[in-house]
Amino acid sequence: MTEQTPQLLGGDDPEPVRVLRPEGTSDFLLTADHAGRLIPQSLGDLGVSASELQRHIAWDIGIAATTELLSQHLDAPAVLQVYSRLVIDCNRDPSWPSAVPVISEHTPISGNQRLSASQRDARRREIFAPYHNRIDALLRDRMERPTVLVAMHSFTPVYKGVARAVEVGVLYNPNDRDTRLPHIMLELLRAEGDVAVGDNEPYSITDASDYTVPVHGEAKGVPHVEIEIRQDLIAEPAGQAAWAARLARLLPRADAALSR
Repeated sequence: MTEQTPQLLGGDDPEPVRVLRPEGTSDFLLTADHAGRLIPQSLGDLGVSASELQRHIAWDIGIAATTELLSQHLDAPAVLQVYSRLVIDCNRDPSWPSAVPVISEHTPISGNQRLSASQRDARRREIFAPYHNRIDALLRDRMERPTVLVAMHSFTPVYKGVARAVEVGVLYNPNDRDTRLPHIMLELLRAEGDVAVGDNEPYSITDASDYTVPVHGEAKGVPHVEIEIRQDLIAEPAGQAAWAARLARLLPRADAALSR
């Protein structure tokens, strides 16, 4: 007897994807894989305390508002995931164990343990797939015009007890054929003179650890860069506005340099 496919999202659950300015005139397409921390009602709290669900393990703190403001400044389309990465991480291949974590940093995620194949697939089908399908559709709609993919993320100031001095990271795959845009952004951010810039810090993009940039950027030949902002800098509205304004000023300059 085949296992019945469970329904994950109910009628009272929000749609998994928010799309801003789909008709935006900018060259840029913004994505935010970890913009939300919602959990479908059918999953309860995943066995995680309310205080833990406020932390970085559940989402990229500050990145939703920063991306929204950047989208407004640039008139750029933006695709934001509203569900927590503890439900399914939209920057991981859904076949990887890390896509549905059983532990995040030091926190056990009891609601993710001993899932059946159909339970995992429900998360892929109802949350992961709609998000990436919207990114793919927007890229297809823009095939006749220049497009630059900017993946927006934030990172915690302290990870497993280790403080991070970097304030903004420019991420790319060192093995990618086209790393021009990340290196232009590195140069522009360093020239600001008031921010500690990480070159592939605190993370680096690889085919074994990331999904959005490898699939929608590298594989499709779309110029791309991933921006990681330290969360204490964008946890409040003033910081979100400042970083959105900074990136709105620098990204068009990077795009112009890329086009020369």
